Amino acid sequence: MILPVYITFHLIEHSRLSPGERRAIIDLCTRAYDEPFDAFVDSYTRCTHVLMYARNELAAHACWEARLLQQADMPPLRTAYVEGVATEPALQRQGHGSAVMGVIAQQMWDYDLGALCAATPSFYERLGWEAWRGPTFIRAATGLVATPDEPVMILRTGRTPHWLDRRAPLIAPWRDAPEQW
Repeated sequence: MILPVYITFHLIEHSRLSPGERRAIIDLCTRAYDEPFDAFVDSYTRCTHVLMYARNELAAHACWEARLLQQADMPPLRTAYVEGVATEPALQRQGHGSAVMGVIAQQMWDYDLGALCAATPSFYERLGWEAWRGPTFIRAATGLVATPDEPVMILRTGRTPHWLDRRAPLIAPWRDAPEQW
């Protein structure tokens, strides 16, 4: 994939987004997902954003945050959890989304695992992501809550443990809960 020279990438922590950057992310994601995205972006408070600009316009976006995921009774894994992957609709299928995901993959070197919930698994499979085959759960205050409608995919890193079994149960903490096991 060769991207034109006018493409630039910016990595920025959520807390450092300008109001204009925040608005541009919301507008891009709203167009790409065809639904309001304000609440989603406001929930990404611990994320690092990858902003891809083409001719000084936001063309693609994705972000990740550190989360702990746990396979069954194994130790929790420090995971780069990816959210808000979006490309401007008029620019889709031109390599922009793949390029943003490539930047994120490069940033995962000190994580045990990459993970995301995929609306289009075939897109991520092309990039080396693998479908999680086992059941998935959220750890809530009341116990484990099954999430069968959340198609999780993972990306192995150089730190992914050899014992990882994609058929085992996978548990994530409730998004707003402190990550304590």
